[in-house]
Parts: sequence; structure tokens; C-alpha cells
Amino acid sequence: MPVEFLGIAATNDGSETTPRSGAAFDKDYTLRLARAHEDTGWDRVLFAYGSGSPDPATAAAYLAGRLDRLQLLLAHRPNVSQPTFAARTFATLDHISEGRLTVHFITGGNDHEQRREGDTLTKDQRYARTREYIEIVKRIWTSREPFDHEGEFYRFQDYVSDVFPVQQPRPGVSFGGSSAAAYAAGAAEADVYCLWGEPLASTAEQITAVHEAARAAGRAEPPRIQVAFRPVIAPTEELAWEKAHRTVAAIRARRGAGPARHHRPGAPQNTGSQRLVAIAEAGERYDRALWTATAAATGGAGNSNALVGTPETVARALLDYYDLGVDILSARGYDLLADASDFGRHVIPLVREEVARREAAGAPRGPQTLTAVSG
Repeated sequence: MPVEFLGIAATNDGSETTPRSGAAFDKDYTLRLARAHEDTGWDRVLFAYGSGSPDPATAAAYLAGRLDRLQLLLAHRPNVSQPTFAARTFATLDHISEGRLTVHFITGGNDHEQRREGDTLTKDQRYARTREYIEIVKRIWTSREPFDHEGEFYRFQDYVSDVFPVQQPRPGVSFGGSSAAAYAAGAAEADVYCLWGEPLASTAEQITAVHEAARAAGRAEPPRIQVAFRPVIAPTEELAWEKAHRTVAAIRARRGAGPARHHRPGAPQNTGSQRLVAIAEAGERYDRALWTATAAATGGAGNSNALVGTPETVARALLDYYDLGVDILSARGYDLLADASDFGRHVIPLVREEVARREAAGAPRGPQTLTAVSG
């Protein structure tokens, strides 16, 4: 299967290094950024979710009617609506986008952030709720007859939707997490399982855990794997590392002025961020190009490990993850617009060309290839 690339559909120009210059929803910038992704070879963009951020579904609808090819990955938290309502929203958006929608279900790894919108469940309860929620949404998308549901978190009677997705039998489902509870829920229900960028060895371990959880859930085929990075590229290695160190200095300076509204000081609660912090404490550089200083500077906040080097170096590093069995490569820079264009022009073609060559040659993939790609 060809490799795919996921970027970010930010609604303003703010990042960990720079405060936004305008409103939280800057529709002109939102469209410029999305068009930069579409014009430079990206496959899809993520509409992220935050308790105080612009509504991602509305932003996705705004772009869907203005772009011709770019696919949409919509982040959604189950605590914000009933699954009956959400399933109709997603189906409607799939029509607006002419079948370009995938939904990324977020369980939520921070109690404080969840409680901002009235969600007081424990993390394990949230994972159980997410699994039930996804099951319901899938059934609504595919059921033409009314049905009742009596579950742990949701109950309703005689429900049938009048709007169905363009994609048949349904849009794709994406899910992420690094805990045992996440593996169990996501591996059972997701078409794509999302991981944050870690060293090759620990990524291989996570892929194996996801595959084992999928088998335990009775699935014949495991989810496709997505891994996310923060690339820092430049024409030479020296310039790339200078840029990387400037980036970390800017992150630290901005955090020194006070944490962002959606982050809380102290140790992270979610397993994924805890893993990033532990990896950073164990070492700063791994494999070909993985650099953990950006994750350390943010306290493991979200997708934060960098790949540093020339386009050729970063492309080779991404191909190492492809060889492990990663099908979708997520990347987001710190100067969102410029970095998306540079990555699309200079890295994506290198990776696609080499993947095509390896597929034609029938090269093996999967965690068992780790020894070969680590050299």
C-alpha cells in the first residue's frame, strides 16, 4: 500500500514557538495553509480538537467546499455530543467533502482538560466510552433499519439516520493512545492506529502491542499504523541543527512566558506523553535523525519529537519507520505554512519514490525489519 502523509489544518498561525498573530479562527490563513498542503503533495490534514479552540467540524466543512483533493481527518471527543448526533454530522461532512472524511476519535488523556467540558470520567472509563461510541457511530452509518441500544454509557430506542456517508460502507476511523486500555479499544475498532514518534525500537514494540490487541479482539487484519513527528529540515546538516536549536530556544522562551491555556504544569497524565518524557530523559538523539529536545522542552506535550536534518536525511529516517510497517506519516513544523510547503516539496517526493521502488521489489516490512533499518 502506498505511503500517505498527514499534515495539520491549523486555524491560525500560532505554534509552540510563536504566538498567533490574529484571531483563533483566521479563515484566510486556514485556507492558505490547507492549499499549501494540497499543492505540495500531502494526502490529508488533521483538524485538531481543544476545549477552547474553534470547532474542527465547522472548519473542516469550510475547507471541504474549497479544496478539490485534500482529505480531511476530523478529531472528535465523545464527551461533547451524543453518538446519534455525531454520526449525522460526520455523514453530512462526508457529503460536503465528496467522500474525503476520516474521523479521529480522541479519548482524552488529561483530566483537567476533560473537566473543562464537564467530563468527569476516569481515563479507563473514557476508553470504554470511546469504544462504545465508535461502535454506535459505525452502526448508524451502515444501518438502514431502526435499532435500540442499551450500553454502559449510551441508551436510546428506535434510532435510524436519514443521512448516510458517501463512502461505503463507511468513512475510516482513526484512534490513538499508548496505554494498555488504548491498545484494547483502538485495536478493536480503528482502521488507523496513531502513535507519536518514538525511537525505532519502542515504535516496533508499540506496533506489536497493537497487532496483539487486534488479534485478541478477533480481527483478521490489524489497523494501519500512523506515526507523527516534528520535522526540522534545511539544505545542510549544519543548518538543520542550527535551526533545531533555535526552535528549542523559542519553545523554552515562550513557555517561560507562561504555559499555553490548554497545557497544565507538572508531569503529564497520559501514557503517550509520559513515554516521550522518559525517552527524552534517557537520551537526546536516536537512530538516524530523531531528536527529543523538542519533546523535553514542551514536557512531552502531544506530537513533539523532531526529525532533524537535510530532506534526504529526514526522508531516510521516515523510510525506516515505513519499513517497520508504518503506512501514514504525520508531520508538522513550527512555522506551519513555510514548513508544510518545504516538507511537501523536498521530503515527500523522496519518500514516495523510494516506497514505490521497494514495493516493486517486494521488500519485506514489519517490526522484524528493525535490525536492517537501524544500521
